[in-house]
Amino acid sequence: MRLLAVLLFTLIASTCLADQMALTDTGDEVILYSDGTWAYTNKGQGEKQEIPTNPQQFFKPSGSKFLLKSTKNSTACWLNTSLWTFQKSESNTVAEYEFELKGEDLYGMVINEGLSMPIATLAKIALDNAKEAAPNARILKRELRNVNGIKLLYMEMTGTMDGIDFTYLGYYYSDESGSTQFITYTGANLVDKYRTQIEDFLNGFTLQQRQTL
Repeated sequence: MRLLAVLLFTLIASTCLADQMALTDTGDEVILYSDGTWAYTNKGQGEKQEIPTNPQQFFKPSGSKFLLKSTKNSTACWLNTSLWTFQKSESNTVAEYEFELKGEDLYGMVINEGLSMPIATLAKIALDNAKEAAPNARILKRELRNVNGIKLLYMEMTGTMDGIDFTYLGYYYSDESGSTQFITYTGANLVDKYRTQIEDFLNGFTLQQRQTL
């Protein structure tokens, strides 16, 4: 695997949080405390913080015909195997599968776990992990999307590690079967070049019971 992929791969790790972040069904972000109480994340400002919803409906590309299923939860993804290679993850014990756009500097991974959690908790864990390796890591964009009939969170993060500016773009999803981070990553200067391939790859996300899509 190329140097860029190796460097960016090191940003993914499992962590635990004392207080949990949760996402309501209207996109509001709240903190769930251990005593059962909760509060909006920006409670000190006296107004709710909302994650915008993209009104567009997203669907898998017609060329993505290979269904790759998780063995850890109910998720799956449709792949265009003429464009993407994949393998069970060996270099990263957290990820279930690794992906690479053939002959290019665009990579992907899917982190599937049996542990269910609020989507905002999952997103916060991802950002905290990125900050451990790249202290300047920050969220560029986040929004709720409907992908193949599934409501999930889309998020873009960027940061600098070993002098390399990187960007992560991915979907974050959780249900009773577990949680999933379905992610692409590349150099920040290459995101525009690969924007179409990134969107097509991510929009292959599905659930195993919806495999006839």
